[in-house]
Amino acid sequence: MSKHITHGFHWVKGKSSHPMEDYVVSEFRRVKDNELGLFAIFDGHLGHDVANYLQSHLFNNILKEKDFWTETEDAIRRAYRSTDAEILEKSFHLGKGGSTAVTAILINGQKLVVANVGDSRAVISKSGVAQQLSVDHEPSKEKKLIESRGGFVSNLPGDVPRVDGQLAVARAFGDKSLKIHLSSEPDVTVHVIDDNTEFIILASDGIWKVMTNQEAVDCIKNLKDAQSAAKHLIEEALSKKSKDDISCIVVKFH
Repeated sequence: MSKHITHGFHWVKGKSSHPMEDYVVSEFRRVKDNELGLFAIFDGHLGHDVANYLQSHLFNNILKEKDFWTETEDAIRRAYRSTDAEILEKSFHLGKGGSTAVTAILINGQKLVVANVGDSRAVISKSGVAQQLSVDHEPSKEKKLIESRGGFVSNLPGDVPRVDGQLAVARAFGDKSLKIHLSSEPDVTVHVIDDNTEFIILASDGIWKVMTNQEAVDCIKNLKDAQSAAKHLIEEALSKKSKDDISCIVVKFH
């Protein structure tokens, strides 16, 4: 199956003084006579330890769920919650930081299950048209939920909306000091890979701050090599003055 599917990834450190906080998973794995494509972008904040933990543990936790093959969406939601609980329990070692996540599981090249918390994004190209598969969890969109938990959303001039004046996303793993006001519940969607499916992009917000979904699709639609496509997309974002850490995965269907 994977002979007809290629994948590549690229990343670049942003202009900030802190170390690179993004982590990437991009691999195929055979499990119980099924071929799984496992793809993820983890965009850390206030340190990289939580994102690193997710890289090592999240997919394993998902695949350990007993109902993964029959109730895939519910299994992913449970694994997101249990992994977040592990991170909070280990906060003394992992630090006070957190991470967004977007994950895509491709089952036998036919079924794609996308989940996310935060603002890293998954986009699919079908017949040249971009379709967003994930949900950007912006504080302004979830203001009522945050306030119902006792938090607030700041909206200062010249800045983006922030949970409790601190975090620019409404959902994330970790962030123990904000967790009472912050959700780690993922949005999960299922998609069928058909003959019109050309490629999938997973990327951190360093791309989406400066490019629309369709611009990203148009940027790489003529590139056959997935690795070259991921690199070119980041180079385009940098040319548009993106200053953030950027990670990108491209999965091509041939």
